[in-house]
Amino acid sequence: MMRVDFVSLFPAMFFSPFDDSILHRARENGFLDIHILNPRDFAFDRHKHVDDSPFGGGSGMVLKPEPMFRAVRFLKETTSFERRRVLLMSPDGEVFTQKKAKELADYEQLIFLCGHYEGFDARIAELADESLSIGDYVLTGGELPAMVIVDAVARMLPGVLGSEMSAPTDSFYNGLLEYPQYTRPSDYHGRLVPDVLLSGDHAKIAAWRRRESLRLTFRRRPDLLEKAELTEEDRKFLKRLEAESAEEI
Repeated sequence: MMRVDFVSLFPAMFFSPFDDSILHRARENGFLDIHILNPRDFAFDRHKHVDDSPFGGGSGMVLKPEPMFRAVRFLKETTSFERRRVLLMSPDGEVFTQKKAKELADYEQLIFLCGHYEGFDARIAELADESLSIGDYVLTGGELPAMVIVDAVARMLPGVLGSEMSAPTDSFYNGLLEYPQYTRPSDYHGRLVPDVLLSGDHAKIAAWRRRESLRLTFRRRPDLLEKAELTEEDRKFLKRLEAESAEEI
């Protein structure tokens, strides 16, 4: 089981995403344990202030260090996991990838520090083992990025997905986009399912899926091919695609 703690000013944001679909089943089956901690509960004053105006001037409010430090200290003192990772959601963090999802799935506990308003007091970064971002755009807070990361990481946990093959065939798992999928009917108003998928020949189907995965990645995300694990057969197929592309030009 993996325990996930979100330190956030807005606990209600987490209810629905973890009460439906795969993540809900993961919790019910004991693979994922979700907790939300509000830093307001660790504020010093009776008004539960967690933010203040920035030194040096400027617009907006900045999250104060004291409540966040006390909240993280509380989590570390009340849980006893050997493999624990504290993650700060921040625009200047490492961009989250499938590789990072697999890496984080090896931990017993993940603690997410979710900022809001104009951001964190810089000293809060000392609490984290690393900072993560989900892309080069601006969001209201760190709650949505944290939930996106947990969704991706949870899929890597043994037992969460119904089939052991589900995760390895997902897009990005092996560095490539997933091959096209089809289901019944085999003929929908003249739109036919490829014959190979109806052949029952598993070796041919696997080869077709690999080629289509390479083709889709080549056309839509060629940057992924630079880091993907490719066989000699893969490289030959990609050279053919490059030649075909050059002819089209």
